[in-house]
Amino acid sequence: MNSYSYDLHVHSALSPCADNLMTPNNIAGMAALGGIKILALTDHNTCANCPAFFKACKRYGVIPVGGMELTTAEEIHVVCLFPTLEAALGYEELVKPRRMKIPNRTEIFGDQLLLDDEDNVLGTDPFFLPAATDIPLEEVPELVGRCGGICYPAHIDRPSGGLPAILGDFPPEVPFTTYELNDPSKKEEYERRFPLLGKMNMVCSSDAHRLEQLRDAEHFLPLEDVPYSSSMLRMSLLNVLSKVRE
Repeated sequence: MNSYSYDLHVHSALSPCADNLMTPNNIAGMAALGGIKILALTDHNTCANCPAFFKACKRYGVIPVGGMELTTAEEIHVVCLFPTLEAALGYEELVKPRRMKIPNRTEIFGDQLLLDDEDNVLGTDPFFLPAATDIPLEEVPELVGRCGGICYPAHIDRPSGGLPAILGDFPPEVPFTTYELNDPSKKEEYERRFPLLGKMNMVCSSDAHRLEQLRDAEHFLPLEDVPYSSSMLRMSLLNVLSKVRE
């Protein structure tokens, strides 16, 4: 077992709120420069840039994780992570028909660029991706589980999309084992306010929408890595995040 630096919440230029310089190639290269070993791409309600992301990460020696930041029907943001690229793309197919088809206004929101691993623009998504899906929060863990993934509430210390800001508390019937903070110094405050969090894992990721927001290696998880492979590390990561704290 070894300790691995991670950033499990990053957006590419396919998310309209992200800068167009957030290409899979640029993200992987910047993460490698910062010492990040495990990196997840989590665009809003889509995994469509994950194939290019996996290729770019391989080039830079970074372990890629396919993911998505899902917006539930209640407008709660949930990070969803998967053991393989194929699993992430399978989840994309489950979510796609449940997105709202609101035309994206590029002059207001951004371009939503579909890219390859060499920064070439392959196309755009015509519909505004961050809009709420029709998937309720209580359905998300089961839907993610169909594809072998795990999920947890994103940036709970933010008012926009944060679960506590929207629901007021963590529903005990939703089986989350992990939660995300944007500011890790708030861990004690939030576990005091919401005792259910005391048995969950806490992760802290950048939620980067611009290259300068990608963090250097400062957060680590102990992961089993023998026999070493990227597949092994992804599975080890999901196993750690799926277990409740003692």
